[in-house]
Amino acid sequence: MSSPPPLFESREAPKGAKLVHRAFAASVFAGLCCTWIYRASSAASGLGRWAWNGMFAAELVLGFHWICCQAVRWNLTRYSPLPHLLSQRHEEELPAVDVFVCTADPVIEPPTLVVNTVLSVMSYNYPTRKLAVYLSDDGCSELTFYALHQASQFAKHWIPFCKRRNIEPRSPDAYFDKPTARPSGQDYCLLELCFYVKKLYEEMKSRIETMAEKGSVPPETRSQHKGFLQWGRHNNVTKRNHQSIVEIVIDGREEDAVDEDGDRLPTLVYVAREKRPQFHHNFKAGAMNALIRASSEMSNGAVILNLDCDMFSNDPDAIRDALCFFLDEQSGHRIAFVQHPQQYFNVTKNDLYGNSPLQTDKVELAGMGGYGAALYIGTGCFHRREALCGNKYSSKVDGQGSINWKSNDVNKTAKEMEEASKVLVSCSYEEGTRWGKEMGLVYGCPVEDVVTGMKIQCNGWKSIYYRPQKEAAFLGVAPNTLEISLIQHKRWAEGLFQIFLSSYCPLVYGHKRLPLGAQLGYCTYLLWAATAFPTLCYLVLAPLCLLQGIPLFPQVSSPWFIPFAYVYGARTIYSLVEGLMCGYTVKGWWNLQRVVLLRRSSSYVFSFVDTVAKQLGLSKASGFAVTAKVVTEDVRRRYEEEVMEFGSSSTTFIIVATVAMVNLFGLVGGIGKWWWVDGGMSLMGLQFGLCSVVVGLNLPVYVALFFRRDDGCLPVDVMFKAVGLASLAACLMAI
Repeated sequence: MSSPPPLFESREAPKGAKLVHRAFAASVFAGLCCTWIYRASSAASGLGRWAWNGMFAAELVLGFHWICCQAVRWNLTRYSPLPHLLSQRHEEELPAVDVFVCTADPVIEPPTLVVNTVLSVMSYNYPTRKLAVYLSDDGCSELTFYALHQASQFAKHWIPFCKRRNIEPRSPDAYFDKPTARPSGQDYCLLELCFYVKKLYEEMKSRIETMAEKGSVPPETRSQHKGFLQWGRHNNVTKRNHQSIVEIVIDGREEDAVDEDGDRLPTLVYVAREKRPQFHHNFKAGAMNALIRASSEMSNGAVILNLDCDMFSNDPDAIRDALCFFLDEQSGHRIAFVQHPQQYFNVTKNDLYGNSPLQTDKVELAGMGGYGAALYIGTGCFHRREALCGNKYSSKVDGQGSINWKSNDVNKTAKEMEEASKVLVSCSYEEGTRWGKEMGLVYGCPVEDVVTGMKIQCNGWKSIYYRPQKEAAFLGVAPNTLEISLIQHKRWAEGLFQIFLSSYCPLVYGHKRLPLGAQLGYCTYLLWAATAFPTLCYLVLAPLCLLQGIPLFPQVSSPWFIPFAYVYGARTIYSLVEGLMCGYTVKGWWNLQRVVLLRRSSSYVFSFVDTVAKQLGLSKASGFAVTAKVVTEDVRRRYEEEVMEFGSSSTTFIIVATVAMVNLFGLVGGIGKWWWVDGGMSLMGLQFGLCSVVVGLNLPVYVALFFRRDDGCLPVDVMFKAVGLASLAACLMAI
């Protein structure tokens, strides 16, 4: 009997494109080897010797990182689900799906933002009796619970409105902000319905925001749901010290849990795991593990979708697309998770802060998926529950019956399930268990998602990276200030580097468990912090040595000039062409180069230093930093106009400004010193070129230092400190 056709297609890059890339990579690698040979066989004297050795070390590290970057481009594979086949073969036996939404702070992550995400996933085109939505509130805020309760009432109108009209997206804020939200034509009934639902939403939003401004829920409102009793005056609830709270806001089994059309609503549950000062709560990883256990007592969906609270669902059929991978009869039994890219709805035309790097989304992550080792990035990911719970892959299980789940006792009352779940999310439950080690998300790392994904893959499972060709399945809120973006990357780079220095280093932990290409692919990201000081060597030593007449590269007339020029030129041209093919504008690609430079010379420096200090026991682990989602109107306007936002005297910006000034001094002073010297430009050609590029990338920094007078400029004290430090560095080099 022939096997049924697959539920998804996989397409590798064309052979011609592979050959071209591999030939290019081989030629650049040969050029790198030549530059290393030149550095090793030549030597400078005096002060130049230290600069020379620093450049050599920097080129070795950056060269290895470049090799890792090629590993993710070696085996590009793109996947496409076939949902029409899924409906034909599995419509009557679709598995239960649990959706986890995580929030941690009602101020940084406003309740209206959270409930928009919740409403978008409650409106999926999926059988509601098999859909359950769980909100984890690590802030344990009655305001968040109030917002969720309000959303549960509005859902009775919103869900049928979405499904009747088949509207997209199904986040109310995102939908009503669209110009097409108003129906066209003369269908007055439809127009009236649209205005009615919008009015209901705006009233709900106004109530939530008014309550947030007051800071607490008044007594008359508490009578609307028994869950408000958890925040009673005798319970003394605070963010870091409170009992377990589990409240079933909508019980999808109840007869009265229906929308205005009489159709069943999905189950909706609020969870605030217990927190006590004497227990470490393990941040988002602990919240996710608590949700896994609590949901197992209630709906126990075989598939879990986890989302950050600021990332709403943009595709109502996203679940069905993901199930095409899990339920495929030929290879679905091996798939542990399906990861979507992290995309944003508020990215500017030229992606000012590099928030949505298209080359990463379309090339690098697809390359990791080609090894069956797609990265788990913490949101927008569909999991097989058994794999997430630590079970190892077994080749004995295959085919259609690969997704199994036990049926929960439907005779339990909501009260019984709530009480049982409270025990599972208590502080002491995990003591002496495998949770956080072999079960659930791994503890002890700020980027628990990446290390958890790698551990799952080392258990024998495969993972899929799926980037829809149509609309993005999920859209989040991108950082709209430079400082927030750099703080976010500082946390990511620090956590990733911790993985590299831990027992989970992919070159060790993944040895013989993961393909070599996947191991190197992981290192592309785990070594972000390690590129900090090598990049600083280039950014600081080249201009300072230019001022003092110390050549760090072969002169233009030397044969050794060719490999240096080829490596820099070929890599730049390839990056530009790849970026344009992925959809960047030239300005967008240039913005990305600037942002990468700023990250490496600031955020990643702190990440490297902090990680090494922790490894040496010189500092304690820092807390999880939640990035702000709300900014002022002036900041939003400048972001939309693509004007970089500084406005702070932070150490990060002092470093950024100092590096910019060092290169400006080097370029201007170098031209004044060597332009008129016979052979000077030939001797210092590459250093002039390097400083010119860095100065060009830093133009917004100079404008913010010397010309802007708005609130987003760099403060005067930063200017004086940057000029002073750059001058001091130049003077020290002259001594």
